[in-house]
Amino acid sequence: MMVNKWTKGFLILFALLFLCTWALQVDVWARAGGGGSSGGRSGGSIGSRGSRTGAAPTPYTAPRPSQPSQPSPGMGTPPPVSQPSSFMRSFGGGLLGGLAGGLLFRSLFGGPSAYGGGMGGMGGSGISLIDILLLAGIGYLIYRYIKKRRQEAPAAAGYYQSSAAGPAYQAQYPPVYDQPQAQPAERDLQQGLANIRQFDPAFDEARFQDLGMDTFFKIQGAWGNRDMSPVRHLLTAEMFGILQGQVDQLKAEKKINRLENIAVRSVDLTEAWQESGTDFITVRVYANLLDYNVDETSGQVVEGSKTEPVKFEEYWTFTRPVGNNPWQLSAIQQPA
Repeated sequence: MMVNKWTKGFLILFALLFLCTWALQVDVWARAGGGGSSGGRSGGSIGSRGSRTGAAPTPYTAPRPSQPSQPSPGMGTPPPVSQPSSFMRSFGGGLLGGLAGGLLFRSLFGGPSAYGGGMGGMGGSGISLIDILLLAGIGYLIYRYIKKRRQEAPAAAGYYQSSAAGPAYQAQYPPVYDQPQAQPAERDLQQGLANIRQFDPAFDEARFQDLGMDTFFKIQGAWGNRDMSPVRHLLTAEMFGILQGQVDQLKAEKKINRLENIAVRSVDLTEAWQESGTDFITVRVYANLLDYNVDETSGQVVEGSKTEPVKFEEYWTFTRPVGNNPWQLSAIQQPA
């Protein structure tokens, strides 16, 4: 039947493709400043960033590692290891492909086998035992040839190294690293940090990142207690008014925002600038936590989930008067 012929043809193609691959592939919810419905807030931005208040935060991009430049070949450098020739690849692939076409044609259209008139065939399918043996033999020969070439290559390389003319000792030089060209956002950040250091030589980026993380935990703790007064000194007057107003709304709705299992993955500097005698630095906070609201009377979850962690990214901007002065949180932005 035609269906059986098509099935057998498909199986033949599948087997041949597998053989070719084997034989030839030898190289082979509601936190402080967060979006969502917690506390009745919506996503977006709160607070002030000076002249950049209306602008989207500069997105964080991971630093690009320097790439070592390729050393020029010198005396005593071994030649590249030879790979199986493209001719053998093409020859082996073409031979197997031609055989596959012939077998498939005979399988689909019932022609007599070219090898023994179908003697040893399987139920008149058009493929004989001789076909299978020939196919396996060709694949094995190609495999042995490629394997032999790969075994001979290291020996040739070793002979070249031992018999090459010239001094046996070759001076080794450390790799020269190409410095990637800084992007505009990176140049803006570095220039801003340099300006800040002019008035505060003791400024340190790593310590500022620790400060940003500590401030994040303290503000989230005060938010969960629905009382921002313990962290008032960490907030500008504007931000204190905004956040305290939001926790007052939580109280009016008789809700408590629970924040649990907070894990800050990274705090990364993304912007730094000065204006009107004021320093500004924006950091990207990447973290996850359990964030949900409960009814203060019943304790039942009314928003969010106490089992599904929330992963989020926010941009926190800190400000201070120019010089070695305390930093305060002035804005929180959600990425676009």
